[in-house]
Amino acid sequence: MRRAGLITAAALQAVREAIKPGISTLELDAIAEQTIISLGGKSNFKLVPGYFHTICASINDEVVHGIPSADRILQAGDIVSIDAGAIIDGWNGDSAITVVVPGGEHKISAARERVSRVTEMSLWHGIAALAKGKRLNDVGTAIEKYVNSQGKFGILEQYVGHGIGRSMHEDPPVFNYAVHGSTPKIVPGLVVAIEPMVTAGSERTKVLADDWTVSTIDKSDSSHWEHTVAVHSGGIWVLTAVDGGASMLAPLGITVAPLGD
Repeated sequence: MRRAGLITAAALQAVREAIKPGISTLELDAIAEQTIISLGGKSNFKLVPGYFHTICASINDEVVHGIPSADRILQAGDIVSIDAGAIIDGWNGDSAITVVVPGGEHKISAARERVSRVTEMSLWHGIAALAKGKRLNDVGTAIEKYVNSQGKFGILEQYVGHGIGRSMHEDPPVFNYAVHGSTPKIVPGLVVAIEPMVTAGSERTKVLADDWTVSTIDKSDSSHWEHTVAVHSGGIWVLTAVDGGASMLAPLGITVAPLGD
């Protein structure tokens, strides 16, 4: 899964570098696919029944599952979330980033950078909780606590993280908020995709006419960040981060543990 994670990370990095005003989300899709194929992998998003693209590209009030299109042209100041995944040797990786397109009006761009930053940092707080927690509910509790500490934001409840391995989506679900009752234990061998989805307004959403794109009802901006994380006998390793998550987790008191060969 380390290979699948690094290929996924490379695809997202290539897309990040290409994001600019005037580029279409379909062009970004092609960049991601070319990167994955060049590294020996395949798009696992294309294995999802009825989906025919390598990435999801969700703009502004779109939270997740936005379909790439030649007609969706990024504008300066847009906030766009890119979700991608790769499969190689039967193992899957899944990750997402959010980028604010350069050149926008300062006040709007700053607000969008903030919702992205809050979402990204909530992800890292969730990963830190995975490293030191006992049960998966510790992850959602940490994400919710961090988001709420940053101001008034919405956390999507209908869409959550998941286990990942031979299939891209597996049990157990990984909630982005505290839940009641017992949740699975955090044990070596567990691999999960943690993916908070946060809005600048209400968490209420709707599915658009394309039957895929999820948008906020109040049209508030949104952000989506995701990493695939492995729990093993020595600790944790973020499979979709080149450094295993070391740089982002160190300030949170977590030392990552590289996987053995």
